[in-house]
Amino acid sequence: MTQIHDLPAHRLAAMVRSRELSPPEITEHYLHRIERYEPHYGAYITVASEMALEQARYAEKRQMGDTPDTLPPLLGVPLPVKDLDPVAGVRFTQGSAVHRDTVAPADSDLVARLRAAGTVMVGKTNTPEFGSSCYTENDVAPPARNPWNTDLSPGGSSGGAAAAVAAGLAPAAQGSDGGGSIRIPASACGLFGLKPTRGRISGAPFKPDLLGLSTAGPLTRGVRDAALLLDAMAFSRPGDLYPAPPADGPFADHVDRDPGRLRIGAYSSTGSSGIPVHPEVLAAHGEAVRLLEDLGHDIEEVPEPGDAHFGGAFADDFQVVWAAMASASPVPPEREGELGPLNRWLRERARSTPVPVYIAACARLQRGVRSLAAATAPYDAVLTPTLALPPVPLGHFSADGPEEEFGRMTAFTPFTSVYNVSGQPSVSVPLHRTADGLPIGSMLTGRMGGEGVLLALSAQLERARPWAHRVPPGWNG
Repeated sequence: MTQIHDLPAHRLAAMVRSRELSPPEITEHYLHRIERYEPHYGAYITVASEMALEQARYAEKRQMGDTPDTLPPLLGVPLPVKDLDPVAGVRFTQGSAVHRDTVAPADSDLVARLRAAGTVMVGKTNTPEFGSSCYTENDVAPPARNPWNTDLSPGGSSGGAAAAVAAGLAPAAQGSDGGGSIRIPASACGLFGLKPTRGRISGAPFKPDLLGLSTAGPLTRGVRDAALLLDAMAFSRPGDLYPAPPADGPFADHVDRDPGRLRIGAYSSTGSSGIPVHPEVLAAHGEAVRLLEDLGHDIEEVPEPGDAHFGGAFADDFQVVWAAMASASPVPPEREGELGPLNRWLRERARSTPVPVYIAACARLQRGVRSLAAATAPYDAVLTPTLALPPVPLGHFSADGPEEEFGRMTAFTPFTSVYNVSGQPSVSVPLHRTADGLPIGSMLTGRMGGEGVLLALSAQLERARPWAHRVPPGWNG
């Protein structure tokens, strides 16, 4: 028998509008699952049961009092928020012991958008300290675990969000992505993850744009849910440094469009970095190429961007910028010692980097982006693996000190961060499984403003090779 957690977010929203389900029924179901199963997965730092039930009761009043066509699009749909965005009145740790007891005084504008869309905020999902790593282990909560095998990491930094969705502890989740942090856990947990175009979702009023590496975005089981969430999340504010190109109508409309015959560039090499790509990842990439060809698209091999456009210096320059970004999170000097080893190392590196070195790194990255944009302009999308490896064990990254840790993170995620620097929209599509049944994602990246094409193409792939029926062990207890 189909249970509430088997249903996608768009179906839950439709059943609320038709009064087949009430928001309290849906919320209570998820809160019960969280209470029962959360200890296995470490998906949440904070569960906001009372707030969620209050919001659900208010949503029920709207459900019964308003006409269906005037209801918000996601009324009554539970949606957790990653603990890097503040929710008024809820603990806001940012994954750091420094903020273990901090309570947010106000919502971010994104959270306000999600409230206006009718979502029910069930809790704050687990994240590494300040979102600085590609795995989700910190000093304020148990580690997030991969629902496909709880000895493995779900990735990061939106690892708690991905674990919640993959384990059926939320129908969808808000995440954020500054170097791959939506796409990485989407790949590791068998989900669809979408990093929008730079500027599509404002960080106002609290997050500075800086280089525009990071953006919010959705983690979902299916493409339609991601499109609906992107419609709810997309907004800009005066003062944003990077306005996105206008959208071609509602993103949800693209899910039902035929993408047509597309020209797609593809690569699976890591170029001069010499980072090895796991054989099962390469096999999955080859399968994705063949599937796209079978669907009528034209596939061309293209050079790996780090070599062709960034002069082979991308990894070094990105590391300079990443350290600078890590230093942007305010921490009282007397509490620096409470930070985890990685953030202490990154912040010290930022402090010891002369401004001219930082400026030169930014300039080289921008020149590389200009070259990359020109070279990929003929393509409707670019296909790569999402990650170089299948999911890895808990503790894989952090055993041998922060410098080695950063090296292991780079070896795990050599494909994602270039598209944070370029600002292009990028998705991880859960097409593949290893011989042991673990997820492997394929990444598709579009032109600036090209989320619609990516959604249409991803929906075509989903129809050709459905994945929503695949659920991890323990899905139904």
